Amino acid sequence: MKVLLIGSGGREHALALALAKSPRLTQLFAAPGNPGMAHIAQIVALDVHDSAAVVAFCQQAAIDLVVVGPEGPLVAGLVDELAEAGIAAFGPRKAAARLEGSKAYTKQLCAEFDIPTARYQHFRALQPALDHLAQAGAPIVVKADGLAAGKGVVVAETVAEAQAALRALFASPGAEVVMEEKLEGEEVSFFALCDGKTALAFGAAQDHKRVGEGDVGPNTGGMGAYSPAPRMDAALQRQVMAQIIEPTLRAMAARGTPFSGMLFAGLMLTGAGPKLIEFNTRFGDPETQVLMARLEDDLLELLDASARGTLAGRAVKFSKDVALTLVIAAQGYPGTPRANGAIFNLDAAAAGEGVIITQAGTKLVNGQLVASGGRVLNITAIGKDFSQAAGRAYAAAEKVDFADGFYRRDIGWRVLR
Repeated sequence: MKVLLIGSGGREHALALALAKSPRLTQLFAAPGNPGMAHIAQIVALDVHDSAAVVAFCQQAAIDLVVVGPEGPLVAGLVDELAEAGIAAFGPRKAAARLEGSKAYTKQLCAEFDIPTARYQHFRALQPALDHLAQAGAPIVVKADGLAAGKGVVVAETVAEAQAALRALFASPGAEVVMEEKLEGEEVSFFALCDGKTALAFGAAQDHKRVGEGDVGPNTGGMGAYSPAPRMDAALQRQVMAQIIEPTLRAMAARGTPFSGMLFAGLMLTGAGPKLIEFNTRFGDPETQVLMARLEDDLLELLDASARGTLAGRAVKFSKDVALTLVIAAQGYPGTPRANGAIFNLDAAAAGEGVIITQAGTKLVNGQLVASGGRVLNITAIGKDFSQAAGRAYAAAEKVDFADGFYRRDIGWRVLR
């Protein structure tokens, strides 16, 4: 098969490494890709937000499957355009991608189909939201309704903090906001591979959203992750599938918008059982990096089955080893990251046992690798236990020469403790 992978981050680099292992792969293209992916894929200078250009390339290159990594093209309807041209694609169509594209849409679906989640209110204007806040008080969670790259959520511990978040969000024209109760418990990222009718459990991970050690500071797109999630045992996985994933699949089919692709459920494991925080409609980042490190199946075979509706009867096999990844970010992230800092010594860092380095926000300038985004590198390591995996990952990170970079030194603290 000839495959086009859409995206340029650490998630896509990890997917590319996994796809490259498939005996069914004849050629892998990546658009727009990154310098790290150039070793395993042919980089294509495509504007992935230009559906017509993507379709034209697929027709010219005789692409058999398009794998869409990031949420933006999914929510914009790239899979619809590919389907109309007769090109198979992994990922949901536009109507199904609303599960990620609109928090309010997902909340309404949960209410209609009795899927456990936090109590919420949806607002299209600032004053009614402030009025609700005055009644509800704090702590409270304030969320941008649309896509926000993992940074549109404020867990406000005080009314003043919530007021500031509301004013900031409603400063954007046409903004909509969801406000919901703060759930208490342990957070888990749970993944299910879907084909519109069938859902297969695809592992669980736990990530670190806050920028600072001790889980403090603003939310980011993720500063690190580990897999498996120790709390997600077989019984809890069955409960999540039965109470959240499968009802969602049935609900989307009933609405005439069947969900195909990766359904990523952000869960809170509360005293009353698992509850949905939010859905994403693609692989997570940086959770993908640890899931791909442990995957012992043919990823291309699985993604192709999802796209073609043939998942029934399959299962997914993961290694018993554990994996941990840490993000090296550019100073200033998640605000304005420092750009163009030079990066050296990646080969030496990657030489450590069990270490996989994926590039997330990089580019080449006159042959020199430099930072081009907030999250710049992922240092992933596998091990027999989390202590070994963390030791390997941090030893590798110490070897990376990136003066503008920083990373949390407590990734995996919960399992290491």
